[in-house]
Amino acid sequence: MVGEYSGLATILPASILVGYAIGYFMDKWLGTHYWYIVWLLIGIVAGMKELIRKVLGDFQKDQDAGGGED
Repeated sequence: MVGEYSGLATILPASILVGYAIGYFMDKWLGTHYWYIVWLLIGIVAGMKELIRKVLGDFQKDQDAGGGED
């Protein structure tokens, strides 16, 4: 369980870094100066989506394991 949650700490920074890198290299290739912002935002959204999906999935598992009794 600790391994799963320590992996959550790397999801968001890794997706931001990958998004920025894609945009940076697209800017170099195309000679522009704005693609890094677009891909940075895409990386942030993708990281947040994955983080929320993982946390909600774990929350659902905890709810199912409880049997639904209060």
